[in-house]
Amino acid sequence: MIKKPTKHIHVSCAIIQQDDDVLAVQRSAKMSLPLKWEFPGGKIEQGETPSECLQRELMEELDLYVLVGDPLNPMTHDYATFIVTLYPFICTIKSGAITLHEHAAVAWLPPSRLPSLDWAAADRPVLDAYLKILEVQRRGSL
Repeated sequence: MIKKPTKHIHVSCAIIQQDDDVLAVQRSAKMSLPLKWEFPGGKIEQGETPSECLQRELMEELDLYVLVGDPLNPMTHDYATFIVTLYPFICTIKSGAITLHEHAAVAWLPPSRLPSLDWAAADRPVLDAYLKILEVQRRGSL
């Protein structure tokens, strides 16, 4: 009998847009899922809304203050040892300059180039949903 993971974490993540690019961050070699790319964010603490979490985490991890915009639907992924539910938001930078406190690297890429990164499995459906939203917006503006 296969034992299902019992640890379930809830994480806010930011799809940060600037000009025509989107920010991706690479996990450090010391973090779980080492060197995988992800949207920045972190674990939601008790009594904290996903939006509040995002403000706190982006300040702690990247020294950024963002405007939290439209949410995407939450997405859940089962890893071998835990379950994660991501709460993604489309964001823009209000102030700050990126300083890496936990991650190995950052990349600003046009949305069309984002799929070329080696994404954490939980972030891949978020990326796919975001790209679908952009495609619908593009079609609507034609």
